[in-house]
Amino acid sequence: MNPILVEVYRAGVLESFHRGTICVVNEAGKIIFSVGDANQICYPRSAMKLLQVIPLLELGGMEHFHLSLEEIAVMCGSHNAEPEHLRVVESILNKIGATKDMLHCGPQYPSYKKAADEFIKTGTKPHHIHNNCSGKHAGMLALCKLLNYSTYNYLEPEHPIQQLIKKTCAAFYAYEESNMVTALDGCSAPIFSIPVYHQAVAYKNLVSMKNHSAARAKACQTVVEAVSTYPFLVAGSGRYCTDMMRITAPHIIGKTGAEGVFCMSFIKQKLGVCIKIDDGKMLPQYNVAQALIEATGMFSAEELAPLHHYAQEPLTNFNKLKTGEIKVRDGLFDAFRLPD
Repeated sequence: MNPILVEVYRAGVLESFHRGTICVVNEAGKIIFSVGDANQICYPRSAMKLLQVIPLLELGGMEHFHLSLEEIAVMCGSHNAEPEHLRVVESILNKIGATKDMLHCGPQYPSYKKAADEFIKTGTKPHHIHNNCSGKHAGMLALCKLLNYSTYNYLEPEHPIQQLIKKTCAAFYAYEESNMVTALDGCSAPIFSIPVYHQAVAYKNLVSMKNHSAARAKACQTVVEAVSTYPFLVAGSGRYCTDMMRITAPHIIGKTGAEGVFCMSFIKQKLGVCIKIDDGKMLPQYNVAQALIEATGMFSAEELAPLHHYAQEPLTNFNKLKTGEIKVRDGLFDAFRLPD
């Protein structure tokens, strides 16, 4: 059983907790810090988006379609469907000669509550473009167009672009394709089962150019630059990925995945991180990620003040009265040290 990572208190009494695992690897792929079972297998979910866009980039799709860093950032994102997100996704579709009806990610109310509430008030029905994964899907359509493959069935696991993405992911995860169980993500795109350790390795490989071809190294650098420069397009208002990278990028980048996954790359140190919360809750992954960032000493308390509530957050009731708090377990990162 994995250890407790995050605790929830009410009037000083431990009311509930979240178990999980953390793995940090260095450029050589050696574990330099871990808690829990680093060999635990799970799905990276949306944390895989930064890898799924790599084939489009290394095959020259950015140049071919004159794509911008903004457009690459939203391809890597799980966006809120705020106006800025929709503008950039529509720009991709226009550049590749596609329409929003070619997206097959599934209609979804915007993740941003204010936008979703407006839909409900006005009776507006959500479209595929409002799905938080529509940027990723626009990128997949771009890859189809680049390689002259059919677009109508682009989500089938046996489609050539999905096979190419799977092969690319296996290389980044340093994990055999034959061991990867293919399932469907919430947006119906293929997703692959990967041990937590190998998920950390992949995020290390995003920022370590060792063993990469020139095209792959350039693709990785483009991904890091895109999400660092345009963190709003990776998530949006009130979202940890955006809030975090606005302060930590380009030193640290991070991406959430459903069911309690959070992955990070430490650019200068060439470190990869994977956090997995066993019960799949989303807030605890941010609690742990923020506590890890604070433990690095890379940023001052003043710089991280806007993010600190993610590490230790008061809980309130419907009358706005404080009822308790959620926080990372005391001493969780006492043994963590950044390498020189």
